[in-house]
Amino acid sequence: MDNDEYAHSIEKELIDMKENYEVEHWTNKLGVSRENLQEAVDAVGTSVEEIKKYLM
Repeated sequence: MDNDEYAHSIEKELIDMKENYEVEHWTNKLGVSRENLQEAVDAVGTSVEEIKKYLM
């Protein structure tokens, strides 16, 4: 994956838990563990905005 693809994929509005680079990016950005991120995804879906609200 080139840098443009990487930048585009992590800036989208949905988190793909099957993509390790996305999980790593969002756990770092949100300051949560993979388990906490998965819990949020299970609760509210993959929308970054909804996950942020859930984690607050």
